[in-house]
Amino acid sequence: MVYMLLAEGFEEIEAIAPLDLLRRVDIEVSTVSLTDDLPVRGGHEIVVQADTTLDKVDFAALEMLILPGGVGGVESIAGSPAAMDLILRVRKAGKKLAAICAAPTLLAKLDILSGIAVVCHPSVSDKIMAADGDFQPELSVVNDNDLITGKAAGTSIDFGLELVAALRGRETADKLRDAIYYE
Repeated sequence: MVYMLLAEGFEEIEAIAPLDLLRRVDIEVSTVSLTDDLPVRGGHEIVVQADTTLDKVDFAALEMLILPGGVGGVESIAGSPAAMDLILRVRKAGKKLAAICAAPTLLAKLDILSGIAVVCHPSVSDKIMAADGDFQPELSVVNDNDLITGKAAGTSIDFGLELVAALRGRETADKLRDAIYYE
């Protein structure tokens, strides 16, 4: 099972594009609200109905955790001890972890970036480098040791395709790329 955290103020394209791509190849993804309310308002006032709540995440079944960016969403996640604990537990258990745009700063706060190749939105790169992350500004997506990071909203499809590759192999991701005519 793949879980995607949706926190108030999340960047909608960074959640919806990867979610769509994963579901196109029959990967089971559950969107997760940090609160008891399933409707979650994104940073551009798009409301998305989450599938479940944070307290119902089945850690044993979790294969990957995805963290969309968006300054408001990242701040909401950072303000949730339960969400931050889940992120740390995922990494310590060696499960796949993915973050895009500003979301890699959550990983910096948890001190889990030391020596890891990372990309993020350039406006927050100082936080990545301060956490001893190996910032890769020339790349749109990086997968280092099952920690997948994406640069920004404009790289959401690249990010989603890398998630597919990490979960189902490069061939499946390449077929999907061809099917959606993405160049």
